[in-house]
Order: sequence, then structure tokens, then C-alpha cells
Amino acid sequence: MSPRTITFIILLSAGAIGSWYLARSFIPDDAAVKPYDSAHHGYYLNQARILGTGEDGNLLYEVQAERAEQQEDKSIEFSGVRIRYSPNSDVPWVVNADAATLRDGIPTMTLRGHVQIINAGNSAQDVTEIRTQFLELDARNFIAETNKRVQIRFGSRSVTATGMLASLHDDRIELKSNVRGKIVP
Repeated sequence: MSPRTITFIILLSAGAIGSWYLARSFIPDDAAVKPYDSAHHGYYLNQARILGTGEDGNLLYEVQAERAEQQEDKSIEFSGVRIRYSPNSDVPWVVNADAATLRDGIPTMTLRGHVQIINAGNSAQDVTEIRTQFLELDARNFIAETNKRVQIRFGSRSVTATGMLASLHDDRIELKSNVRGKIVP
């Protein structure tokens, strides 16, 4: 071998060892590389349908939502919510809301944003509609409550108030304060 070939082989070997050493120093530790975020193991559902049962195990109500997502604190956030009672429960009310939260271990559901409770009744004049921005609903006990402004329409009549307690099973609504109404015969 000629001295020129030996020099070329030595330079080529030095370049290979140098590039291997540089490439090795840029490899991150295994602890720094995570294939996914393991901090939250919740679930989500699109077009969710959740059934609630009574103490006897029979269907009591149905929650439909465009999306349901479990949060880190085990609560469930819903969007595009509609709650209907079973025909067997004799509760004709339907509840709609933009968003809702169901907390782990707490029986009430918190509804927010354009909350609407409707009882269609037998005719157009029997329709009762309740509107508010915030409502707590205990679906198993048929109780709806808010401390916020509420508007109630029944037929051509309208009443506004601050705060309300409604028993949906008994069709009874109790207004708390600042009650104002428009009653037309």
C-alpha cells in the first residue's frame, strides 16, 4: 500500500468515528421521550347517549350530547346537551343546554349557557318554557334550581325572576325574588 492510501484510510476512519460520536451525543434520554401524554387517561364520546336509571333499575332519563369528555378530576364535560325523561316516569319536561358538567359522586348536573326547559303540554297554549343561563338539575329527584335570572313563558304570558326551584315531577315552580310578569287574559 502506498502512503497516500494509508493516509486516506486513516482520515476516513477518523471522520467515521467523529460522526458516530457527534450523533451519539444528540440522542435524548428515554425519560425525555414520551409517545403520548400519560397524565390524563380520560375518555371522550361523540354523539353520546347516557341512560340514567331509577332505584328500581328501570330507565328514568336519557342524556344526549354532541360530545362528552372525562376531565382529569373525573368529572364529565358535555356539550350540546338534551335530557329527556322516560315516558314511564310521567315527566313531560325536556332540558336543553349548551354545556353541562357531571361531577364524580355528586348527583346534580350543572347546566350552562342557553339552558331551556320545555313542557310541550297538550296544545300550543299549554307549552311552558323556562330559560336561564345556569341551572343545577337533580335528574333522579326531578329538581331544577338556579339563583340566576330566569324567564318563564306559558302560553302568551311571561314572568321573569331571580332564582327558581322547580319540581318537574309535580309541575311546580317556585320563584325566589324580583318576580315580574306580563299576564294577558
